[in-house]
Amino acid sequence: MTRFAGQRVVVIGLGASGVAAARVLAEEGAEVRVSERRTHSELGNLEALRDLDVEIRAGGNEEAHLEGATLVVASPGVPERAPIVEAAQRRRLPVWSELELGARLCSVPYVAVTGTNGKSTTTEMVAAAMRAAGLDAVACGNIGHPFSLAAREDHDALALEASSFQLRFHESLHPRVSVLLNLAPDHLDWHGSMDRYAEAKARIFERQGRGDAHVGNRDDAHAAVLSSRAPCQLVWFRLEEPAAGEVGYEGDILVSRLGDAVELGIPAGAGAGFRADAAAAAAATLAFGLEPGAVRDGIGSVRPLPHRGDVVAMAGSVRFVDDSKATNPHAALAALSGLRGAVLVAGGLSKGVDLSPLASAAPSLAGVVVLGEAGPEIAALFEGVVPVRKAGSIEEAAELGLELAPPDGTVLLAPACASQDMFHDYAERGDRFAAAARALEEPASGSPDQDNPHG
Repeated sequence: MTRFAGQRVVVIGLGASGVAAARVLAEEGAEVRVSERRTHSELGNLEALRDLDVEIRAGGNEEAHLEGATLVVASPGVPERAPIVEAAQRRRLPVWSELELGARLCSVPYVAVTGTNGKSTTTEMVAAAMRAAGLDAVACGNIGHPFSLAAREDHDALALEASSFQLRFHESLHPRVSVLLNLAPDHLDWHGSMDRYAEAKARIFERQGRGDAHVGNRDDAHAAVLSSRAPCQLVWFRLEEPAAGEVGYEGDILVSRLGDAVELGIPAGAGAGFRADAAAAAAATLAFGLEPGAVRDGIGSVRPLPHRGDVVAMAGSVRFVDDSKATNPHAALAALSGLRGAVLVAGGLSKGVDLSPLASAAPSLAGVVVLGEAGPEIAALFEGVVPVRKAGSIEEAAELGLELAPPDGTVLLAPACASQDMFHDYAERGDRFAAAARALEEPASGSPDQDNPHG
């Protein structure tokens, strides 16, 4: 296949999506050059590109790397205000995300999911419901399997997780069903302002029209205002009893009222975030055209993903909960919902986000342990209100959390920040917290309860 024959493409960044974009473009006939900030020695194994005649220029993103280019594909980690991106725009070069590349190549219908929190869980639920309906479907995009690779595979449908980074640089993404889960300040260091972040999210439905559907969150005022702009059928989900044309809950049971009332079972996670994700996935897959039975079976088969509220250890009567994926205040507050006597472990890279909303959690807290770059800022929110301790490592944070926790309390890792000041990613942060917590278990404490307290 040579759908990009004659194009001279510069791919900026060699993360997972950058490698995928370079590989797909080369296989589709393009002449590909990669501009990478890291040095060759830091890149590691690039087996996927070895036999594809891809030129790699490492050690910095230089404007000279754009010479001769007809197209630029920017990886999600490259800010839109990065000098090389601005240089490409000055040269009037098209700038795409890997998402745009996938959209150009995709020939099957797909559901696209975005939002500040809950994207991965919802995307997995959508894919599971599709498979339960007998479709060959996979979850792809920001969830780990790049869209451009999935688009060239032999599937019947796709469930696509789309980040604001990826949505910012697309032209032709056209999902049959789009989903906006929620909207709260995040990644403001990348976008520059909340308005620009919201506009990037809104681009998920930009190309939709008659015959398509958009799923919005009736419980999130900011997201609901944005969703109301969708130029297609609008379907709502909520955590309370649904009105006509909505999906929601009657007690613990997920119910659709998109037509006649249909019960869709009880989701596997008890937390508000997980239940909201299930309602959104149900609304999306029903709007996609799946039968209620497949929706019920698919969503019911999905358990909470790692680092999203797992109970990882018990030290006496104190449980340790890993919600390392809670990388902004909105997610951290959701993780704290319903807890009392909790010790919050928080801190990291704030990404330009206002952390002050965390202060509203003080009445439910027994203490706060802070670490990382944003630690002092978070400490200032709680000092004089609840006990605050400062940790130099995640291991020390677990120890201090146990010291502050009351009997039957919870030590909750919900950092409200990104991890890259101290860790490779949120998963490493969560794994190290879990290991530190297990080291504090008493020999007779037994295995931790694996029920998810809040999704």
